[in-house]
Formats: sequence, C-alpha cells, structure tokens
Amino acid sequence: MTLEEKKQQVIEDFSLYDEWLDKYEYLIELGKSLEAFPEEKKTEDNLIKGCQSRVWLDVEERDGRLYFTADSDAIITKGIISLLIGVYSGRTRAEIAGDDFGFVAQIGLKENLSPTRANGLVSMIETIKNLAENGR
Repeated sequence: MTLEEKKQQVIEDFSLYDEWLDKYEYLIELGKSLEAFPEEKKTEDNLIKGCQSRVWLDVEERDGRLYFTADSDAIITKGIISLLIGVYSGRTRAEIAGDDFGFVAQIGLKENLSPTRANGLVSMIETIKNLAENGR
C-alpha cells in the first residue's frame, strides 16, 4: 500500500466514527495492538522530548526503509504513536521527510486533544520527520 493509500485508509477509518469518544476508543485499540517494546530500548535516547507522557520510539533501517517500534506509558498516547508508526513504518526516508503529515489535520486529531497531548503529537511528528531527515 502506498503512503497516500495508507493515509486515506486512516482518514476513512476515522470517518466511521461520529463522536470523538468513539475515536478515542479506536486510538486505544490501536495502542493495544502495538507489538511489545523491549525494556532495554526504553532509554533516554529513544524518549521523545516534549511529550507529557513517556513515549519511546526506536527506528531501524533495512533495505532503504525505516521501521519504527514504539511504546508509551499512557494509553491514548500509545494509540497516537501507534497510528503514526502504522502509517510511516516501512517507508523510505524521502517519503517520510517529504510528507506533510496532513492526514492528522484531516482527521481532526490535534484539535480534539488536550493542549499537552496536542503538543506531544507535534513532538512525535517532528521526531519521526527528524529521524527520516537526519537519522539518529
């Protein structure tokens, strides 16, 4: 699935729910579906700065593509990072660096988060983009 197709799928998935409470439930389910994150990767280097909750993000490059794993100690935040890595994991550096992450605005995520979670979302996006542009 191309990046554009994946982003469109997320937009369509979110449009299935009318209420934000249901969308939060969907985010929680996404968070629960994250693969287990190894304790030894819960390091200061993998911690995303600017999040109120603790969010760890690890990246590995294989065959010119970036593969992300992540975890958080807060369930909604875990769902948000799960959503982001679900879209961007397995993409090339150029695909990620050149993307505007506009689908996040299209689903209304930032506007429907508390200010601290919205800031955390911005930090997650910036970190993913930075890893694509500059590596670790």
